[in-house]
Amino acid sequence: MASHIVGYPRMGPKRELKFALESFWDKKSSAEDLQKVASDLRASIWKQMADVGIKYIPSNTFSYYDQMLDATAMLGAVPPRYGWSGGEIGFDTYFSMARGNASLPAMEMTKWFDTNYHFIVPELGPDVNFAYASHKAVDEYKEAKALGVDTIPVLIGPVSYLILSKPAKGVDKSFSLLSLLPKVIAVYKEVVSDLKAAGASWIQFDEPTLVTDLDSHHLKAFTATYSDLASTLSGLNVLVETYFADIPSEAFKTLTTLDGVTAFGFDFVRGTKTLDLIKGGFPSGKHLFAGVVDGRNIWANDLAASLNTLNALEGIVGKDKLVVSTSCSLLHTAVDLVNETKLDNEIKSWLAFAAQKIVEVNALAKALCGQKDEAFFSSNASALASRKSSPRVTNEGVQKAAAALKGSDHRRATNVSARLDAQQKKLNLPVLPTTTIGSFPQTVELRRVRREYKANKISEEEYVKSITEEIRKVVVLQEELDIDVLVHGEPERNDMVEYFGEQLSGFAFTVNGWVQSYGSRCVKPPIIYGDVSRPKPMTVFWSSTAQGMTKRPMKGMLTGPVTILNWSFVRNDQPRSETCYQIALSIKDEVEDLEKAGITVIQIDEAALREGLPLRKSEQAHYLDWAVHSFRITNVGVHDSTQIHTHMCYSNFNDIIHSIIDMDADVITIENSRSDEKLLSVFREGVKYGAGIGPGVYDIHSPRIPSTEEMAERINKMLAVLETNILWVNPDCGLKTRKYTEVKPALENMVAATKVIRSQLGK
Repeated sequence: MASHIVGYPRMGPKRELKFALESFWDKKSSAEDLQKVASDLRASIWKQMADVGIKYIPSNTFSYYDQMLDATAMLGAVPPRYGWSGGEIGFDTYFSMARGNASLPAMEMTKWFDTNYHFIVPELGPDVNFAYASHKAVDEYKEAKALGVDTIPVLIGPVSYLILSKPAKGVDKSFSLLSLLPKVIAVYKEVVSDLKAAGASWIQFDEPTLVTDLDSHHLKAFTATYSDLASTLSGLNVLVETYFADIPSEAFKTLTTLDGVTAFGFDFVRGTKTLDLIKGGFPSGKHLFAGVVDGRNIWANDLAASLNTLNALEGIVGKDKLVVSTSCSLLHTAVDLVNETKLDNEIKSWLAFAAQKIVEVNALAKALCGQKDEAFFSSNASALASRKSSPRVTNEGVQKAAAALKGSDHRRATNVSARLDAQQKKLNLPVLPTTTIGSFPQTVELRRVRREYKANKISEEEYVKSITEEIRKVVVLQEELDIDVLVHGEPERNDMVEYFGEQLSGFAFTVNGWVQSYGSRCVKPPIIYGDVSRPKPMTVFWSSTAQGMTKRPMKGMLTGPVTILNWSFVRNDQPRSETCYQIALSIKDEVEDLEKAGITVIQIDEAALREGLPLRKSEQAHYLDWAVHSFRITNVGVHDSTQIHTHMCYSNFNDIIHSIIDMDADVITIENSRSDEKLLSVFREGVKYGAGIGPGVYDIHSPRIPSTEEMAERINKMLAVLETNILWVNPDCGLKTRKYTEVKPALENMVAATKVIRSQLGK
């Protein structure tokens, strides 16, 4: 029985790639230095899988930024503004597309399906001259082969690539991206031919869009594409991999009848109904890659249950055609549990990170072959039983409080228009009030202070003094810049979710449980293992300290319940909605304590609300109902004069705008500039928004500093579709990833642009 891994984390167990990338971007190391770190990481990953016994090991899942950007480079689909003139695409062009540069904005970035991973959105049109411009897939296959490891090269499938793309600026929005398939397929044929020549016997195409709601036009594109590729693919075993959800029945029929395809991969963790489709008919002689080990969470696999599923599948497809796999790439989980020295042994026994998951995959494959490791299976069963019976998992009081929420929809008693009037009387803000999203740059010194405090190398008094001084600097800077509503800069927080999870019961934390979000950006999701409650106030001290330094309004900064949920590794023994309601009650307590402390503006970030939206439309209404309800719970008890903000970023919000309105926040700040102001189109189409809104005027994920004129132009575009009295001016997102040398001039220009427009409005 064979085993397979869809993909593997890239950053390394100690974030080696992150530090190498940032050193290269800061011109502290060479391209050769970066390539050496990457090569060492790839070799380590391939060797690890080979040593465990994995048969089908992936290559070309490593990326310096993002696999979709890698596909764009492979296809030579570089937007003209980057000045690429042909040849092999190098780091300068590649990273300019990803991050922008001093003179050019980056390409749009958005969420990869319903994960916290981001991808760079291809910009395409009828005039794109596709060309084979990156040989990365072939180079990495050869690299692994030279190390004695025969891999499956992995490519983003051509149809999914186009479906996930967007028309470039200036291209009519009705342009059919799928009309580009013949040009794209021509490049794929070159890549496949090179891989065959290099000795590849298998190739994997990731076509995850097959699990979404596709119409017949899209499904026909899959049929036509693989029919066109069939002669080039002849002689290869071809795996088409899907993940993240059940595959719809029509898509299943299309997939399993594709020309030239010999194997199909399915997610049996999130795709619980796919088994029924396979029972209804699976093509004879084809391989089934069964994703029974969860690639998106960190809980140990229920090996006995997975073995039952695999036995059922074996009865349908045959022993020699069944391959045990992960549900998706392990990119979405932490790297290795061995590196966790501070987790207590009980919780640690419940977990499996990427390194442990490949062992689980192989153990299941061996068990199907009659080589079951009884001790391993027994240990797994004991860990599952321990988790189920542990008293630390359940808090009866919390469960009762959450259950009681279902009798109300928790709306504030007064409508938003009346609330905004009450708030303006109290805050006395100018037209087009300016603010930032929350965080300010996280300097080396600031990180050192937090690190030394956690390691007990400095006292609490020294820590408080240092953080207070940092807050003072941020407050003074904002006042000098003449920003209207201030933030304290969040110097006490390494991460917006981790900070709150550390202070809530029911959470556990890792030392090295890092997961890539985009580029070099890594997050360390907390682990929600039990019922959630708030033992004591979490932010009141720092918000009150900051408010005491200024007469201007100081925002209290909180992370909302849906974002805490979606950016954590969540317990899988109860519905996610139940856990979210528990978190909402904890945030509600914090909101009310902030209000009592005199904080008049409270921001409850829901950056990840859209991210958790199910991929199938039939399941979306239920999610939005409990997610939006959870947000409203947090602030239902505040006075009309307390202004509630929320923030969202880097997703497509247009299709959930009515749910955003239903959140009933007083002000929403939302990413806008990097997505070519796509958000504004929903207002041009007639959606009425009566609350305050701040579409971002510049992209904080790029080092580029926009001019005053550019930001003034953005504000004018907003005023063309939004009322003056509701518009706020702010960046796209928090500033923690930027340097002060970038932040200060960008905010200066933002405030200057606002004053220019105020002056024009005054006339």
